[in-house]
Amino acid sequence: MPASFKVRSVPLDGNSEAFEEVLDPDFGESAIGRVAPVDSGLWWIILLRAYGKITGDYALQERVDVQTGIRLILNLCLSDGFDMFPTLLVTDGSCMIDRRMGIHGHPLEIQALFYSALRCAREMIGVTDGSKNLIRAINNRLSALSFHIREYYWVDMKKINEIYRYKTEEYSHDAINKFNIYPEQIPSWLADWIPVKGGYLIGNLQPAHMDFRFFSLGNLWAIVSSLATQRQAEGILNLIEAKWDDIVANMPLKICYPALEYEEWRIITGSDPKNTPWSYHNGGSWPTLLWQFTLACIKMGRRDLARRAVEVAEKRLSDDKWPEYYDTRTGRFIGKQSRLYQTWSIAGYLSSKMLLDCPEMASILVCDEDFELLEGCACSLNKNARTKCSRRAAKSQVLV
Repeated sequence: MPASFKVRSVPLDGNSEAFEEVLDPDFGESAIGRVAPVDSGLWWIILLRAYGKITGDYALQERVDVQTGIRLILNLCLSDGFDMFPTLLVTDGSCMIDRRMGIHGHPLEIQALFYSALRCAREMIGVTDGSKNLIRAINNRLSALSFHIREYYWVDMKKINEIYRYKTEEYSHDAINKFNIYPEQIPSWLADWIPVKGGYLIGNLQPAHMDFRFFSLGNLWAIVSSLATQRQAEGILNLIEAKWDDIVANMPLKICYPALEYEEWRIITGSDPKNTPWSYHNGGSWPTLLWQFTLACIKMGRRDLARRAVEVAEKRLSDDKWPEYYDTRTGRFIGKQSRLYQTWSIAGYLSSKMLLDCPEMASILVCDEDFELLEGCACSLNKNARTKCSRRAAKSQVLV
């Protein structure tokens, strides 16, 4: 699925005086770093479902070419590889953060979109003898993916204390520290930053590596798609409220927190002059994230938080000519290379206003907890009493 298109004029039937416009898709061969986009295909499935819900035009989903498109994307994402995790293994620059920012591996943003796309695709795929195996594969992946993210990506004060006391080099099936995480990885800023009530899903998890940065889109979409449990979703919004001056401040919302600085910035970004500390992808503020925040708040019954963020944006966005992003730790400056009258900045604001005026419209994008996935929990096969299943805990929370 292309990340973008360019419009090109070509002579019409060899006539040098008549021209037609054609679209040139970019599958990554023209992108910065020449990286193919992973997120565009996932977004296409999510928005295809939303289009059907809002228009009632389900005939589009049922078209042969559209069904083929859904299957091609899923077959690519569900194909076997050498990676043993249920999360998608991707490279840097494959999503909204399309430059080197140390997110290679299993970034949360892709996992949340992947989970959402699987949920949406399962609703739209025509049930035939040929699709039964695909639907079975989707259900298996959804079950494993939700358990993996909820169990291993979630951090709060209790979890960080547990990581702080991890033993390493554990080889057995019942190991507590399954990914061989060294406690020294816990960054110095985290202990004083994370609130007592609240938590979030970390940015990445790989062998001997946890990226403790807070990434807004992945956390917000984990709420929207029900990848996060009810309690985790509440914790994420509690954290944003408690750390409002860090994540929202003068312009919602920080794409990630905190920024990479000094030698860490030089090594991880390759001395990227656009991703300097507190700019662009490196801790910059992106108004387009406002609509995902609003959607998550509506789902969780926290419209007060969304209205507060919209009011912050309204103070500057229009006067500043709708910039793509803002710079500095508190989002006070228009981004140094920010495009003005950016479509998705405008759309993010308008969507937020419309959703707050008509909150029931959030249903076109929201997914509720799937009880069948809770019943089909893969970890129920594990007889180890020390293994706690977050999905079973989630079910009790939903039922209460």
